[in-house]
Amino acid sequence: AREVHAQLLDLMRQQKMEPISCGGSWDAVRKSICSAYFYNSSKIKGIGEYINMLSGIPSSLHPSSALFGLGYTPDYVCYHELISTSKEYMSCVTAVEGEWLAELGPMFFSVKESYETTLKKREERRLEKEAMEQEMELKKLKDEQRAAKREKKKRSQPSSSSVHRNSAAVATPGRSSNSTPRFMPKKRGRIGL
Repeated sequence: AREVHAQLLDLMRQQKMEPISCGGSWDAVRKSICSAYFYNSSKIKGIGEYINMLSGIPSSLHPSSALFGLGYTPDYVCYHELISTSKEYMSCVTAVEGEWLAELGPMFFSVKESYETTLKKREERRLEKEAMEQEMELKKLKDEQRAAKREKKKRSQPSSSSVHRNSAAVATPGRSSNSTPRFMPKKRGRIGL
């Protein structure tokens, strides 16, 4: 273990990374082992018996394994190698969580949901859909109210069309608003006949 620790420290120094300890939480170490060996994962089949989740090979914990005499058997394990004698034994075994397998090897594993979880998610989706429909109805009502206010405002302005006509007229210097121009060009006589 010390040699492995020293090798890891050397590798981290070469990559100019600062070593950070996980403290007393071994989950980070177990999860990293699971990410490397998820294809060598097994699920419990019976008392002390496991079955490989990808190949279906039945195997057991090796008697020299720390998990062998633990007192309980974990549901999921990852192992380094199989030793073939009269039966298959897993050596270098680590207990892992089933969710980790689905997270780290999604192309092979998925989490099957229970019936209650499925019903709960369906109810949440229904409630979310109802909330969205209510929100859309409220927005539609507000839009209709705004349109009605605009229409009412448009109708309440007297002779708004005349205001638009006056505002659209071209301003001519020296001319008052509703009178003829002061300067009228002289009419020239007819040329020709």
